[in-house]
Amino acid sequence: MAQEQKDFRAETGEEPYWTDAAFGGMPTYQLGAHYPHNYIKKLDSVLRFLPRPADYLFLYFIGFYILLLCMKVDYKLAFLGSIAFGFSTYLIIILGIGHNSKAHAIAYMPMVLAGIIAIFRHRNIWSFLLLTVAIALEIQANHFQMTYYLLLLVIILGIAYLVDAYQKQLIPQYFKSIGVMVVAVVLAIAANATNLLATSEYTQFSTRGESELSIQPNGGPKKKSGLGFEYITSYSYGIVESFNLMVPRFMGGGSSEDIGKDSNIYKSLREIGASPSQAAGFAENAPTYWGNQPYVGAPAYIGATVIFLFVFALFLIRGRLKWWIVGGSILALLLSWGKNFEFLTKFFIEFVPLYDKFRAITSIQVILELCLPLLAIMGLYRLFLNEVKKDEKLYALKWSSIITGGLLLIFLLFKSVLFDFAGANDAMYSKQFGMDFMNALEEDRKSIFNNDVIRSLIFVLIAAGLIWAFLKAKVNRNMLIGGLAILILVDLIGVDKRYVDEDDFVQAREMEQPFQKMAADDAILEDQTHYKVFDVSGDPFNTGRTSYYHNALGGYHAAKPGRIQDLFDFYISKNNMKILSMLNVKYFIVPTEEGNQAQQNPDAFGNSWLVNDVTWVESQDQEILSLEDADLKSTAIINFKFKDEVQNDFNFDSEANIELINYKPNELKYEFSADSNQFAVFSENYYQPGWKAYIDGKPTPHVQVNYVLRGMNIPAGEHEVVFKFEPEVVTTGSTISLISSILIGLVVVGGIGYELKKRK
Repeated sequence: MAQEQKDFRAETGEEPYWTDAAFGGMPTYQLGAHYPHNYIKKLDSVLRFLPRPADYLFLYFIGFYILLLCMKVDYKLAFLGSIAFGFSTYLIIILGIGHNSKAHAIAYMPMVLAGIIAIFRHRNIWSFLLLTVAIALEIQANHFQMTYYLLLLVIILGIAYLVDAYQKQLIPQYFKSIGVMVVAVVLAIAANATNLLATSEYTQFSTRGESELSIQPNGGPKKKSGLGFEYITSYSYGIVESFNLMVPRFMGGGSSEDIGKDSNIYKSLREIGASPSQAAGFAENAPTYWGNQPYVGAPAYIGATVIFLFVFALFLIRGRLKWWIVGGSILALLLSWGKNFEFLTKFFIEFVPLYDKFRAITSIQVILELCLPLLAIMGLYRLFLNEVKKDEKLYALKWSSIITGGLLLIFLLFKSVLFDFAGANDAMYSKQFGMDFMNALEEDRKSIFNNDVIRSLIFVLIAAGLIWAFLKAKVNRNMLIGGLAILILVDLIGVDKRYVDEDDFVQAREMEQPFQKMAADDAILEDQTHYKVFDVSGDPFNTGRTSYYHNALGGYHAAKPGRIQDLFDFYISKNNMKILSMLNVKYFIVPTEEGNQAQQNPDAFGNSWLVNDVTWVESQDQEILSLEDADLKSTAIINFKFKDEVQNDFNFDSEANIELINYKPNELKYEFSADSNQFAVFSENYYQPGWKAYIDGKPTPHVQVNYVLRGMNIPAGEHEVVFKFEPEVVTTGSTISLISSILIGLVVVGGIGYELKKRK
């Protein structure tokens, strides 16, 4: 969906900040807009010097490495922790499916924690700079859901340090550290002011903001702000499914797994008449997953070795470090259960600010991906300390082995008693293929379960054996670290490659042009006028493909323009051609037996038209409902709140004319000619904070009409009507960012000067 702005930027050197390529028109604030004085983004580009996705993998490693160094861990253990964090299956999977901004934000999480801990320890200028830059980079990554989850963890960390400070009578020092952090946060936010202000502004117009509608298409009441409970929790991790963290395919793995021709379902399908190729094709995408989530790309596997080391650390570590890591991990796990732990989830949705703005809550498990390897490495750090008694270390080894190994043995021996291996869609498969197939599928699920439980048990026993050998002086410290590094790499990469392998990497030219033109695209692109395209060959609001070549009515985004989503729910999803014509949908991409074809809509209203009447309504509910019966080609529906900005002294003139003569994403020029005053409607999305209207260069008010479009009075005569996208938020934010960057620069210079003076 960013392709139009990229092309415009390359051709003109100008940033548009608006695109018509998605949802009929939206700001590019969430589509990779470039802002003036965004020096944090330039720093991020320097850090991401490797090709994608290796750049994100490097950020995983370096961020966690810095965190462990700030916790006084030596570089060898820091390296071990980095690979344990960076190769965690979930972090690799999101790279494989292109969740780049999520990976980006996760990668900077450890660095933010490093800055906080460094300030609690030292409160010097370098700790301050580390935290300032880390928070600025985290915000710049532009995935606020991940940053929000990090904030929850930071709050728990702060509480743990507060309790510790109280017990040690160090409350004044604690609040001095908090004061330093507040300054760092303010500077970091200011450095990202443009992005934050723009996002805040757009949020009010998106599906994440407060809706002015009080009704749903079915007439029921509509939630006024945030997302609904069912939508937020549509992806909820199962309570039992959480053992995926330790056993990769505990519940069958992803929604579809390749289990090969040796599987029971392959044999079953052959027995009921399927051809070898049909049976093999099904076995390559077998429904092995037996959890309750709608879709699972892969399990969020942290690693049996890492889990064992985490449990081992629980017996060796005490105090604030243990409790903030364990507290954050437990909270993340409980919240990831969503509707399976309804009480806590509803409490957060109702009472915790902003929590209801995010969906796919299973992704809060990134906190587990961070916390578990962190405590695991700190446990090894304690293992190597002479001050910790050997008996205490042996005790920790014994019980961590019993807990993790024993749990895996219970799963292995009593699986048929504990689990039914039945999936949410099994009734459909039973009806389609019969009970013999279902029995075969259950046996395959058990086999997958067995194999991975045994696999995890082996890794646990080897890890325990390595620590035992160290405690018995049979291997030294370096040999133990090296052995664990190999074990963790084999464990994690072995699972990672099940879901991201060589087949997921393509030639660079395919990334540069990811969508190949179809005959339908070529046919539509022959028309050089300005119009919109609606792709009905699939889910139009779940794909960005059409946007790559055309100005699309559809698209894919987590924060769609709210009013377009409302129109979709009320009318577009029901194929209401009048609404589609009003939105200037001139072409449809439709599926046929010969492939997708272009189909022209002869009734499209065009880029603008003149009306002879205005229907006034008192609410947004009335406005959207009035679209059903109104003659939208001759009538404009306008809310009374715009009464003072609309003049009624217009008379429709059939000889009058208005025509779009020049189109840019951020500027539209029209020629107008009429013998009397007119009221014009424009088939462009209304967005008041940035779009300005001019008649012959003079600023002129325009209003929202027909729920989503723009309308304005135009006086008699010949005029040039121009719409320009001139977002004040960019100017304001850029000024704040510049000031913040200068202040950060002065702190750096001052710090260097201070260090030189101190050394001298």
